[in-house]
Amino acid sequence: MPMGHTATAQAGSGGLTATEHRLANGLRVVLSEDHLTPVAAVCLWYDVGSRHEVKGRTGLAHLFEHLMFQGSAQVKGNGHFELVQGAGGSLNGTTSFERTNYFETMPAHELELALWLEADRMGSLLAALDDESMENQRDVVKNERRQRYDNVPYGTAFEKLTALAYPEGHPYHHTPIGSMADLDAATLEDARAFFRTYYAPNNAVLSVVGDIDPEQTLAWVEKYFGSIPGHDGKPAPRDGSLPETIGEQLREVVEEEVPARALMAAYRLPHDGTRACDAADLALTVLGGGESSRLYNRLVRRDRTAVAAGFGLLRLAGAPSLGWLDVKTSGDVEVPVIETAIDEELARFAEEGPTAEEMERAQAQLEREWLDRLGTVAGRADELCRYAVLFGDPQLALTAVQRVLEITAEEVQEVAKARLRPDNRAVLVYEPTAPEAPADQDENEEAAR
Repeated sequence: MPMGHTATAQAGSGGLTATEHRLANGLRVVLSEDHLTPVAAVCLWYDVGSRHEVKGRTGLAHLFEHLMFQGSAQVKGNGHFELVQGAGGSLNGTTSFERTNYFETMPAHELELALWLEADRMGSLLAALDDESMENQRDVVKNERRQRYDNVPYGTAFEKLTALAYPEGHPYHHTPIGSMADLDAATLEDARAFFRTYYAPNNAVLSVVGDIDPEQTLAWVEKYFGSIPGHDGKPAPRDGSLPETIGEQLREVVEEEVPARALMAAYRLPHDGTRACDAADLALTVLGGGESSRLYNRLVRRDRTAVAAGFGLLRLAGAPSLGWLDVKTSGDVEVPVIETAIDEELARFAEEGPTAEEMERAQAQLEREWLDRLGTVAGRADELCRYAVLFGDPQLALTAVQRVLEITAEEVQEVAKARLRPDNRAVLVYEPTAPEAPADQDENEEAAR
């Protein structure tokens, strides 16, 4: 049986508890009992994301997320989806810069099925991975890129701003979706090598949360995962450290067929897992977190120069986080008008800091968001995995709310003054273009002359 320890409820955890265990093959297991409803969530994080990819093979981590749903030794084709949904559960997977995760929420009495399914593909995916499934999912991912990035208004923003904010050669310079050329270049052997390197129990954390019997759950985990061999050949991710500030304003103008002008910017902010990152989160919430924020009140309500204004935090552990500003202009308002107003508000905030009322509102807002995540079995399972993989301690998920509430107004002002400056941002300006006339229309107009 796996060894482990039982955690008592920590201060600030809201009474939530989690136990940690480790199998002989290196798989870390985190359990959290919650008998409020008869459901159980299974979440499996692999410590691999787009930051682990090499030049010429971007998008491989995300492609592999799709391949994991294409069958394994005992489960053919779409069987994973069919078995989970047939049992009344739900499931999915996602890929980010820093991890790939897979998750199911099941009726509690179907927990064993979800554990067996995850173990079967961790241990035997290569038995089912062939050219047909590779080509099938390559096309799916390319179509996803078209639908989410290439063929929607402002769809290129995330990719372009990330490339601006992180220099060429940086592991976060490219986004998880990858390029079309690299997706085309990926081979079946690339996928097999990727699986052997990263999809091993000692490179994963499994969390199970909900209406569970811990002893029985651990017995199932040992039964299905215990015989899967570990792998020690994983290369360390490339260094993602950068200076605290960019040192200049980076800028790109994009002329595309979009509904309105837009100003988007990414500010380099502290790494996730630090007090400074929590302070930055509060600063962005005061400035752009909803309709009571400073930027929304200034640009949308008072000046009426924008129809939308938001400022949020993309938390990253292996590289500086990004403060993400997104403003859509109103009517024919020019972007410099918007930019001047934003810089005025940021400078005033850096000089004065947040008011007591703003701090209370921002902390309450972030507290509610955290409790929303921890209050569901799926959300808690995901956060336990996140803190285990990125910070080495799943217990930190249970006290995250308390850490946010401990941040002071002085810390919020300090991070705003140091980081929310014009010389620490990458800026993307969208300028609308007229729709292109269809080719047959051009020909008809020419014939009519």
